[in-house]
Amino acid sequence: MKILTSWLRTYLPELPVDDRQLADDLTLRGIAVEGVHDLGVSVDGKHNGHLFEMDITTNRVDAMNHYGIAREAATIYNLPLSPLLGASQTPVILSGAKNPGISPEAPQKPAGANKPFPVRIEAPTLCGRFTARVLRNVTIAPSEGKIAEYFNLLGQKQISNAVDASNFVLLGMGHPTHAFDLDKLEGGIVVRLAKQGEKLKLLDGTDRILEADDLVVADEKKALALAGVMGGWDSMITPETKNILVEAAWFDPAAIRRSSRRHLLHTDASHRFERGADFNAAPTANALVAKLILENGGHAEGDLVDVIVPEIEARTASRPAITLSVEQVQRHLGTTLAPEGITAEIVQQYLTALGCTLTPKTADTFQVQLPSWRLDLEREIDLIEEVARVYGYNRFANTLPTPGIVIAHPTAAKEAAVRTRLLALGFSESISTTFASQQDAILFAEATNPGRSASESGAPSSRPLLGAKVGIRESEPLSSSAPKNLGTIPLENPLSEEASLLRPSLIPGMVTMLSNNLNRDVKEVRLFEQGQIFTGTTETVSETPQLSLGLTTAQPQATSLHTAFDAPFFELKGAIESLLTLFELSSRPERSGVEGPAVVFTPEAPSWLQPGRSATALLHGTAIAHFGELVQTQKEQRKLRQPIYLAQLDLAALYELPLRKVTARDLSRFQAVERDFSFTFPDTMQWHTIAASIHALNIPELQRLTPTEIFRDPKGKSVPPGHYALLLKCVFQSNDRTLRDDELTAWWSTVIATLTALGGTIRA
Repeated sequence: MKILTSWLRTYLPELPVDDRQLADDLTLRGIAVEGVHDLGVSVDGKHNGHLFEMDITTNRVDAMNHYGIAREAATIYNLPLSPLLGASQTPVILSGAKNPGISPEAPQKPAGANKPFPVRIEAPTLCGRFTARVLRNVTIAPSEGKIAEYFNLLGQKQISNAVDASNFVLLGMGHPTHAFDLDKLEGGIVVRLAKQGEKLKLLDGTDRILEADDLVVADEKKALALAGVMGGWDSMITPETKNILVEAAWFDPAAIRRSSRRHLLHTDASHRFERGADFNAAPTANALVAKLILENGGHAEGDLVDVIVPEIEARTASRPAITLSVEQVQRHLGTTLAPEGITAEIVQQYLTALGCTLTPKTADTFQVQLPSWRLDLEREIDLIEEVARVYGYNRFANTLPTPGIVIAHPTAAKEAAVRTRLLALGFSESISTTFASQQDAILFAEATNPGRSASESGAPSSRPLLGAKVGIRESEPLSSSAPKNLGTIPLENPLSEEASLLRPSLIPGMVTMLSNNLNRDVKEVRLFEQGQIFTGTTETVSETPQLSLGLTTAQPQATSLHTAFDAPFFELKGAIESLLTLFELSSRPERSGVEGPAVVFTPEAPSWLQPGRSATALLHGTAIAHFGELVQTQKEQRKLRQPIYLAQLDLAALYELPLRKVTARDLSRFQAVERDFSFTFPDTMQWHTIAASIHALNIPELQRLTPTEIFRDPKGKSVPPGHYALLLKCVFQSNDRTLRDDELTAWWSTVIATLTALGGTIRA
């Protein structure tokens, strides 16, 4: 947004600082000036001031104009602000939808100049105020004077004095207006919903087919403008125009946003109305436009017609007063650098300058009537924030909170442990959008809650995984109380179709981030994201912490256990196993008396993962994570240059467990002894069964058990078909003595007997 300092100073003739100091002071108060450009000297030798490039947040529509910025400066420097032109206000009050506008049964004034122009609001929930003024015998000519000067400095296109007057008022005070050629109107003004399929040619020359919920300004026969967005071609001002109807109104933000998005029209007017215009600004804006037009000749006919819907006025311009306690202001804002701190006088000065009306209630509290242009102010804390903002955050003392007041979040330590472990494993933390498309929500719905049983996920009940590798077992029927159909949360005003829902899964965002990296020739990527997913309904939204992992590599490295083709999958599996070791997995109450490992893996997985190259991690029989390669159809659809591997973990379930306590012990001073065992097993034998059987021997001196090599012979010569060869390494060590040969022989024999009992055969 562009602001001229020369224009600002017409509202603040006593402004004591130069333009650059003004820019700094505004920025410190949250009205960001991102650029200051010297505009040089005019032909008459007068300095043109500077152009401010402003970044105004969407909730501060009141500051998206010169007068709003001037109000902020007046508040900062405690200066008087020159008032805008007043307007005669004779409002016609609506009693409801059945009496929209000037009732035909109401007594009418005699025909003549004072007869009010007929205005009828047939959509009172969408148009809360409509003002109209008739101008006769006007002269349409190019703009001159200040309008031409300011527009040239701003780079604003000039059209004619009537149209430029409307744009000038929009830039000056921020309220949109519109001028109609009165002679092209058939009857009075009617603000109504469009008829389904109704046609309207807009000022940009395009023909629009209207929907039944588009709000239009019409006459008795046809639509004249798409309300709050753009005027119509058939009633536009031309050089031949002699009589004008000036309009300024208040329209419902949601209605304007809906029409603007539907017709792909984003105008200066819609930008303001979508964010909440000032209900009380319409009469003043109308009067200002009329005054500027009449400077070239002509006269106003009759009084200003001002139609008001009381219900809309009550929730915008006449909101209930807020009780503000000075003690609460001081408590929230704390110590200032100035010894006197923030006093009641300072609070009253700042809020009054911002447009609030303060009425003392007690010695310490005020009743604060909010200004009509500040719809972002709703609660006492909002007023406290305004006091802090205007006072200047740089004027508060740097103090630490009182000990004991700040309490760490219950899951903070667990989140930090997960983050630290993943960073150590080579993953980088990432943040994706909290929105998702309808298509992605449907596709990745099965990743919404890994805590479901595998049988509920919709995946095939049994399928081979990576050629039936060691460590994977077939799924058993599982049970879970988690809901099977978790709802998605649609946004009321989505930015686009690709961001129409709150994300029900972290996976869409992870896929997008991996895809973006690949599209930029970054072929080695390892990412993780801790975030919330959203399920339920628009009335009841449930937030659940989840973790997503993403991995892709152009040159996977083979290991002694895995081929290069399978290595990325098992790297992801290893990362999940490493994360699970951070927690006390045996601490769940339901584990009492249950045999078997706490974590096992099943080849069942959601349909968005590639069959045979995906799995589900089960914690005590309940799915805690889904992981694997993205399904081939999605890879092709998204034009991915190489396979990507994804995982989503249910942090909510994991955070129910305590973190493992890190313990340390002295290293043994005695020699460790290694023994290798080479066995052949059928493919149905899983690693967790082998490991559990050996650990069940309860040999205290067995310090480490590691599978060091897996081998299959496709030809079936050295290893029979349907079998694999496993090289197993055992490390024995005592903390208090040197091991004897007879002990090692006994343990070696016991391990061999155990592996043989599992169906293994010693390899020669």
